[in-house]
Amino acid sequence: MKVYKNFLPKKEFTKLQNHMMGVNMPWYFNDGVVDNADKNFQFTYIFFKDGKKNCGEYYSNLVQPILNKIKFKNLDKIKANLLTKDIKNTEHGMHVDQPKGTTGIFYINTCNGYTKFKNNKIVKSKENTYVEFDSSLQHTGSSCTDEKRRVVINFNYS
Repeated sequence: MKVYKNFLPKKEFTKLQNHMMGVNMPWYFNDGVVDNADKNFQFTYIFFKDGKKNCGEYYSNLVQPILNKIKFKNLDKIKANLLTKDIKNTEHGMHVDQPKGTTGIFYINTCNGYTKFKNNKIVKSKENTYVEFDSSLQHTGSSCTDEKRRVVINFNYS
């Protein structure tokens, strides 16, 4: 696992953050976080799915600075997640995003939410941080209690 702080130059990060945290980001409601059987919810936006662009040029350009910095042969999925403020830090269940390859998480805002891994390592939600790890490593996200929302972008690639 590798953690990169200040991953993007300030200007590129600010543009991405302003849009992702702004009122014009088209978030979609999901009945579950890990799956639809859990009792939680989240909002998501899918940039890429099954290796194909799932959005317009403007939105794909938002994540391009991150794609320019990561090394990949095949891009499988890029999905933004928004968890709303909760009364406690709620974890949503250990899972893997895909059976093999690499997973990356880019943190859009700083809050007391986190990503916890099966090996008990925790990466705090700190804006402009990118964590990259083997996709077979189970992990879970959490909600936050100190901000209105926790926003991350997940990247799955090989």
